[in-house]
Amino acid sequence: MRYVNNPPNPWLNTSVEWIGEPPEAKLEVFEETATRSIITNNKSPDIPFDYSVNCYRGCPHACTYCFSRPTHEYLGFGAGTDFERKIVAKVNAPDLLRAEFMKKSWKGDTLIFSFTSDPYIPLEANYQLTRKCLEVCLEFRNPVGIITKSALIRRDKELIAQIAREAEAEVFFTIPFVDAQTSRALEPFAPYPEARFAAMKDLADAGIEVGIGIAPVMPSLSEAHIPELLKRAHDAGARKAFINLLRLPGNVAPYFIASLEKTMPERAPKILKRIREMRDGKLNLPEFGERMKGSGPHWEALTQLFKLHCQKLGFNQPGYGREVRPHTFRRPTAQPSLFDSF
Repeated sequence: MRYVNNPPNPWLNTSVEWIGEPPEAKLEVFEETATRSIITNNKSPDIPFDYSVNCYRGCPHACTYCFSRPTHEYLGFGAGTDFERKIVAKVNAPDLLRAEFMKKSWKGDTLIFSFTSDPYIPLEANYQLTRKCLEVCLEFRNPVGIITKSALIRRDKELIAQIAREAEAEVFFTIPFVDAQTSRALEPFAPYPEARFAAMKDLADAGIEVGIGIAPVMPSLSEAHIPELLKRAHDAGARKAFINLLRLPGNVAPYFIASLEKTMPERAPKILKRIREMRDGKLNLPEFGERMKGSGPHWEALTQLFKLHCQKLGFNQPGYGREVRPHTFRRPTAQPSLFDSF
């Protein structure tokens, strides 16, 4: 059982303080008919892609460190249990995506699923919004990239493999911890690492390019996991990898600290101390170009460890993958008439 626990929302004039035990945090699903573009144009140099699609808001995986938590506050919800239990489904996402693709302004850039939520949260099994959007991408032969923690993606491996053949597709699994115990403490409802590696292998066997995101790296806890994570990902068919440092913007920080002190009380002070050492005494640096990385000798040692094992295993080699293809994007034409030839 989880109880309501939300840091004060900075966008609201009032906040709630429970007298006694707070009520149970129940799962609520809200359906949104979005009216603006479904494609987000990312301006930050910290993010290695320009365009993304998010079919859902909030994420029941409940990763305590998720940097997307503050986005829920714009909806009048909280960045704590509200982010995990109040989930918004953009039910017209596939229609909006098709409309965007039909505009002359869209040039067929790679589209990433997703960023502020996992594209394969459990609700996707019913709503199938990510799948329907991928079907639109296949119809228009638009290249895609997918970032997920979920083994549910195996449902769509044939579809993604077809996109890979006719355009381009790659899938990154974010796996920051190698063991189930650590994973359950900090990402309590995400699939176990073992399930993610199994899904990675299934997709690789289907001919899809896969990679691992060791994200976020949690200093004084997970840097020791890096060599084994890379080895297991390599065995599962991955040939690309990236890391980034834990970042705690806004109300992510108090929620994460409370969760960390509850699940890892002995390690929490050292972890927080090390994060501050890597971020000029702060838990988060909001400046563009600084948000996903650290500084100082410990960060340098951590990145060297990652690079050494990547080189040893053959990750991120120049020219890996299929040859650069010509532009694949196309807009479907109207069905020709049976009488056109007469």
